[in-house]
Amino acid sequence: MKSRLAEHYPFKSNYLDLDGVNYHYLDEGSGPTVVMLHGNPSWSFYYRNLVLALRGSHRCIVPDHIGCGLSDKPGDDRYDYTLPRRVADLERLLDSLELPQKLTLVVHDWGGMIGMAWAVRHPERIERLVILNTAAFPLPAAKPFPLALRICRDTWLGTLLVRGFNAFSRGAARVGCKRNPLSPELRALYELPYDSWQNRIATLRFVQDIPLQPGDRNYDLICDVSDGIGQFDTLPMLICWGEKDFVFDRHFLAEWQRRFPAAELHRYPDAGHYILEDMQKEIIPIVLNFMNKS
Repeated sequence: MKSRLAEHYPFKSNYLDLDGVNYHYLDEGSGPTVVMLHGNPSWSFYYRNLVLALRGSHRCIVPDHIGCGLSDKPGDDRYDYTLPRRVADLERLLDSLELPQKLTLVVHDWGGMIGMAWAVRHPERIERLVILNTAAFPLPAAKPFPLALRICRDTWLGTLLVRGFNAFSRGAARVGCKRNPLSPELRALYELPYDSWQNRIATLRFVQDIPLQPGDRNYDLICDVSDGIGQFDTLPMLICWGEKDFVFDRHFLAEWQRRFPAAELHRYPDAGHYILEDMQKEIIPIVLNFMNKS
């Protein structure tokens, strides 16, 4: 399957040394900068088609979070798999690159919290935002925490399923696209980096790092991000949303709409969590138009 990767992912790999841990990222094209941040359990592969569409006119920076994609997958003794470290990694990467003052941030899933935490610290760097089935605030009050995530987050059974059987990555690859299900080959490529117990460490740690209530690790941080994102209400924002996402569902979308009523919104009632994959042919032209007009 590795031999098939280059056909779908025809990019040069770049690495930043984070104190002995290799942080993989794409740096494609030139022009205004677009930073794309993936979530769990995907990787930079998720953005491949958007990079291909934009790199002729923009500089596309797309990291793999540590433990994901083509980045190193160290044990807990070498890396702190928590939100503050994720934000610090992103900051080190962006500081190491020769970027213009302002950039476009594209975020999905955990990429939303990581990216918006960085954005709240550096609001002067943000020119526009593209929001894809994600959050930058605590779980909405009306949204129950899904049982499948609770099992993965809080039980040994979840650890066995995620790290032993790759259930999280495999499940996401199968249910993440609703209107246009992924082919077996694309599912295999999404799962490719997560091919052993050790290499699935981040898949589990991301779920275990979800703060749900006061007192949970990093709950204060996500509340600070939630309080800070309102400063972006005057910036151009595009929201593309798959409404058949069992986690980031209508409750999360309603919260984005409440906070950013002027955002350009495209909602897809029959699309899933991997919205950029599921609705690729519709969304990529929308993003290109958004970048050009705003």
